[in-house]
Amino acid sequence: MDYSPPPLFKQGTSAVARLVIFVTIALTLLVVDARFDAMRVARQVAATVLMPVERVVLVPRDALRGVFDYAQSSVTLANENRELRRSAVEQASAAVRQAQLEAENNQLRKLLNLTQQSATPVVAAEILYDARDPYSQRIVIDRGSVQGLRAGYPVIDERGVIGQITRVSPLQSEVTLLTDKDQAIPVQVVRNGLRSVAFGGSRAGQLDLRFMAASADLQQGDLLVTSGLDGTYPPGLPVAKIAHIERKADTAFSRVYCEPVAGVRSHRQLLVVRYESGLGPRPQDEDKPQKAERGARSAAARAGAEKSAEKNGEKPAATEPAR
Repeated sequence: MDYSPPPLFKQGTSAVARLVIFVTIALTLLVVDARFDAMRVARQVAATVLMPVERVVLVPRDALRGVFDYAQSSVTLANENRELRRSAVEQASAAVRQAQLEAENNQLRKLLNLTQQSATPVVAAEILYDARDPYSQRIVIDRGSVQGLRAGYPVIDERGVIGQITRVSPLQSEVTLLTDKDQAIPVQVVRNGLRSVAFGGSRAGQLDLRFMAASADLQQGDLLVTSGLDGTYPPGLPVAKIAHIERKADTAFSRVYCEPVAGVRSHRQLLVVRYESGLGPRPQDEDKPQKAERGARSAAARAGAEKSAEKNGEKPAATEPAR
């Protein structure tokens, strides 16, 4: 009987033989290619032919890598953006704070220089808050009677007059600003010595000289200083500059508007001038006791004359009333 396998199942060369043959061919190609670079053309042709296939195979990998990179970069950018915003806010706050400190330092230096140059004792003060009355322009400072302050002391900064103290408590004081409607200050024009009184309240943040003659020698830009005639402000402190002059043909008076030279609402550090004018009592106050004493003496003389006339049996003579 024939036990040979049918033609369909014939195996041919054995697997071991094929392995040996293929390994030999591979080693031969490697040696030939390494020695003589004989496979360069074949590699280039194979790479060119297989490049589209390679691109198609790598599409899923590149897509997954792109999605992963996008998600990771989005998270990273969001974190960096958040950190940059926080840093920007901190830097802006620090810049504003630094600018405030520089401005405050410059003002304190100017106040210190003014304190050293001033012949009148001064007390440094800081503004606590604005007064609660919205219809008045007043501030509250952190110095009071404990520091030797009293009502009437002028308040200044490095540029000029701010106002004056109108109310004092042990630890704080209330300052009425120059621009308040109830405030007035005697002033003098530096250029020609013309004296007047500056009032506040006519316009917001301004002073005005009322009832000035239309022919008064005033010019825009003239500097007004304290005249010292009221005994409250020392003479020579800068107060305001003339900003606008209204002269009308139908009236004999002109209206003069002035801008304060001091930073009325610009700074927190101020100086309180402990100014004592040294002015004595007014003449009319001194004359009142003397007039009263003369009147009493005259009345006593008249009473003595009447009594002596009655004793002598004479009619008292009419006397003129004491003047």
